[in-house]
Amino acid sequence: MLGTLFTILFLLSLYFSVLSGTEVQAGNALLLGAQEAIPFCLTITGSLCFWSAWMELAERCGVAQKLSDLLRPLLRRLFPHSAQSVEILSALSENLSANLLGLGNAATPAGIRAARGMAGLGAAGRDELCLLVVLNTASLQLIPGTIAAVRGAAGAEAPFDIMPAVWLSSLLSVGAGLGAAALFKRRWRFFR
Repeated sequence: MLGTLFTILFLLSLYFSVLSGTEVQAGNALLLGAQEAIPFCLTITGSLCFWSAWMELAERCGVAQKLSDLLRPLLRRLFPHSAQSVEILSALSENLSANLLGLGNAATPAGIRAARGMAGLGAAGRDELCLLVVLNTASLQLIPGTIAAVRGAAGAEAPFDIMPAVWLSSLLSVGAGLGAAALFKRRWRFFR
């Protein structure tokens, strides 16, 4: 599906470049983009390896567990049905901890484990599963590791100088997501 979409976009851009007479510039841009993609991918891969190793170290030292323990009371209030299962609550804690540290790739396996557990809860787990998706999409971050890596690869002198903006925007997005989830949950119950 995604390959088909990219093929269609490529063919459309090729068609319009020929139509506008800019096929030489489009060809040069294509080659330059492919050439710049390699160092960019290597930089991002190195950063992801670093932050994944940092998360592994945090787990082995107990820092991730302490952060998870701090989050459990909040998670019990947000996910009351899921909190009854130790496995789901543990996966939720890992997921939210990794997202707080800006490690979206490390958060994914824990989020999938939590989602599978919530799916087994039936109707009670559906609202909580939607809330999990909202929280993962909004992703409150304390350390925007992946974004800083992209900025560093693009040549930013201080890749982490965006932290206050990331904190504010992620707080606002999480607040809006939680509000929307609560609003739709009430409306859904009204129509039942």
